[in-house]
Amino acid sequence: MAIDRAEILRNAEKLIRQGKLDAGIAEYVRLVEDQPHDWNAKNTLGDLYARAGQVDKAIEQFIEIANSLNEGGSIQKAGAIFKKILKLKPDHEHTLVQLADILGSQKLYADARAHLTTLVEIRRGRGDARGAAQAKIRLGSLDPEDYDGRMTAVSARLEIGDVGGAMSDLKEIAGELAQKGRHPDAIEALREAAKLNPDDEEIRETLLDVYISAGDLARARECATTVEQLRLVATALEAQGNPDEALDTLRQASSLDPGDTVLRVQLAREFMARGDIATASEYLTVETAGEDPELLMTVATIQLRGDHPDEGLAIVRRVFEADPSRQDQIARLGWAVAEHKPEAGFGVAQMVADAGVAKADWPAAAAVLQEFVTRVPNHIAALMRLVEICVDGGLEATMYSAQAQLADAYIAAGAATEARFIAEDLVAREPWDKANIERFRRSLELLGEPDPDALIAARLSGESPFISTELSPDIGDLTTPDEPPDAGPALPEPELVTVDPDLMTALDAAERPTSPAAQRRAANEGRQFALSANAIDLESILGGEPETPPATAHATSSDVEVDLSIVLDDAKKSAAPKPTAKAESVDLEGVFGSIRDKAAKRSGLDDAEKEYKRGLALRDAGDIDGCIQALEKASRAPKLRFGTARLIARLYRDRDNMAQAIAWLERATQAPAPTADDAHQVMYELADGLEKISEVARALAVCLELQADAGDYKDVAARIDRLSKVQAGG
Repeated sequence: MAIDRAEILRNAEKLIRQGKLDAGIAEYVRLVEDQPHDWNAKNTLGDLYARAGQVDKAIEQFIEIANSLNEGGSIQKAGAIFKKILKLKPDHEHTLVQLADILGSQKLYADARAHLTTLVEIRRGRGDARGAAQAKIRLGSLDPEDYDGRMTAVSARLEIGDVGGAMSDLKEIAGELAQKGRHPDAIEALREAAKLNPDDEEIRETLLDVYISAGDLARARECATTVEQLRLVATALEAQGNPDEALDTLRQASSLDPGDTVLRVQLAREFMARGDIATASEYLTVETAGEDPELLMTVATIQLRGDHPDEGLAIVRRVFEADPSRQDQIARLGWAVAEHKPEAGFGVAQMVADAGVAKADWPAAAAVLQEFVTRVPNHIAALMRLVEICVDGGLEATMYSAQAQLADAYIAAGAATEARFIAEDLVAREPWDKANIERFRRSLELLGEPDPDALIAARLSGESPFISTELSPDIGDLTTPDEPPDAGPALPEPELVTVDPDLMTALDAAERPTSPAAQRRAANEGRQFALSANAIDLESILGGEPETPPATAHATSSDVEVDLSIVLDDAKKSAAPKPTAKAESVDLEGVFGSIRDKAAKRSGLDDAEKEYKRGLALRDAGDIDGCIQALEKASRAPKLRFGTARLIARLYRDRDNMAQAIAWLERATQAPAPTADDAHQVMYELADGLEKISEVARALAVCLELQADAGDYKDVAARIDRLSKVQAGG
């Protein structure tokens, strides 16, 4: 039957006011029994018990209220009730613990410590060592930032034999200390943990991480017990600038797991980098490489740079035959090996070049050997093969360059006869080139020629014929340089070739062919030039129109006096024939001055074109650094500057090097462009690059200039609007 709550409360109040405390308590007991969660009624009942001197019953009511409030999250109200309990019974342990926890959660650590210290003393006083230790654990764990207190708690755990709890605390403490950069304290905590359980892998790994973070790599290495841990230490040692110790650490790791192929490859490469090929070969062999092409290439590199180049070459051939697409990688291997072992490197490069020849890819084959002789100058076998490929593939410009290099190589090797033959051919083709004349002179000196300059002068003046590789199917009587040339039959009239007017208009006068062979090639292309039997055709060199009919346009060598001082670089002059009465008055000093100027310009452009082609070949071979270097040289020629600068800019852009890309785009904008659209596109790319690196003002200026020149070009108007707002801070 339901009770009348209001009536009971009135009766209880009357009884209490009448001094009948026990009767009032009884009424409140009825209320609490009817509604156990009526905390107000319970609190009043507890107060009545306290007034009646029934402390234990009062505490019983208060404990129930405080625990319920605490569990419900009302910690401040719960704390107030617990404080009432301590006033009634200061040594109430449950209340001391609960109140300390509540105060600790509010970061009132001093008050919380006071309560727990009281608890420790109470338990110690009654001889409860375990209970006192548990209180000390709580005391030390109050403040997460109090690491000394937490270490005290660890000691307390050990007092009661809680090794697992102590280990867990030490790991947690060490981790937090390491994160805060307190490495020495973290290490000390981990050492204590390691003493408790030396076989705990987690402790060792954590200790290793802390040692590495602290830079104590000697102890880190002592702590490492696995291959991966030793790898970590080796990496840290390398970063610290101790490569020898790093290498020793890797060797230690390899001894733990000799079957770790990745580690063996790493060691092999490390020793290769140090030039210790013998030790490198101990870690990686054909057998351990198996069928892995990358490992086989590493083994090949070791063998090529070591004492077994033939074995290395066989491995490379095996890989190449299995995967021809690796030709670029193999070519780069040959170039790299050549810097240490030229013959071994040549074997690899020649393999790739021969593969190009087999596919009739003459430019690619030549490019491989061109790069090789760039890295290994004066390599006669490579230069001979390069010349051979150029002849077979019709790569004339590359062939001339290779011949010049081959002549230099022969001179360096003391092969005078071979050097003279090539050098004389080069002079016959390009007599204005001082480098060719110097090669000719040096080869003659090697042969013991008493007066090289006189012989050169005789060749250039036409007194004696050149020895040339320009072979003719109709060869007359041959004479040696020491024999005076026979007069022979009269020279035939020069043959005229029909001109294509449009092609002639496009010809730059400075680019007219200057050698008989070049004239014949030009004739096949539709150009009109008179072919002469003379080695030096002054008229075609000068690029001027003949004033006399074509049949008499060229004078013979006996009709003019040639001042060779310019060509011979102040060498000793030769006694040239005096002009005949029929000869025209010609200022040959001015003529040869003009020859030299025009030839220098033509030679510079030819060299630039060679570098440009070489750069493209290197790009196709994957050597971007070499490509950029070659293109930079080619960009010195005004005619090639726009195209090369634009290409270099794009190569740098692909590498995310926007600073260099922008610098080369700016150079391109300063060079004459083939078309207006090309010029506009380069300016657009320059503006885009400047915007990407936040150069807003410069990007806006370029866009405005582009708009003024090209009008509504692509999205330039929108870019100008956007950049203007950015610059204005909008």
